[in-house]
Amino acid sequence: MKKILLFIISSFIFFGCTSNVQFSDPAQPIEVIAGSEFQIVLDSNPTTGYHWEFVEDVDENVIQFVSKDYKADEPVLTGSGGIDVWTFKTIATGETRITLGYYSPSNDGEPPQQTVTFTVTVK
Repeated sequence: MKKILLFIISSFIFFGCTSNVQFSDPAQPIEVIAGSEFQIVLDSNPTTGYHWEFVEDVDENVIQFVSKDYKADEPVLTGSGGIDVWTFKTIATGETRITLGYYSPSNDGEPPQQTVTFTVTVK
């Protein structure tokens, strides 16, 4: 019985540390464990030409950008929106910020239409 309980607790700790946790509210601080991944989810509609980009570089000593994927709302229709899912990997303990801007299709030196900043603490 003790071995089963130990296995369950160990599995929970291992999978709890490696699963992707999603955040979408920049007002809420992000707290994650070093060595794990997390995701930032933002509403997006690339059919309009608007798109999310980094406004500032992230501190790659603390976190690293992994990928950005778009997931369309169902049913998939021309002009309908969806979400951008930004995945990051934590490297070491520390604090950093992720600032993303929602840019117009031309994106020729104009400031973003919207900016969001997430504060990330890696423990």
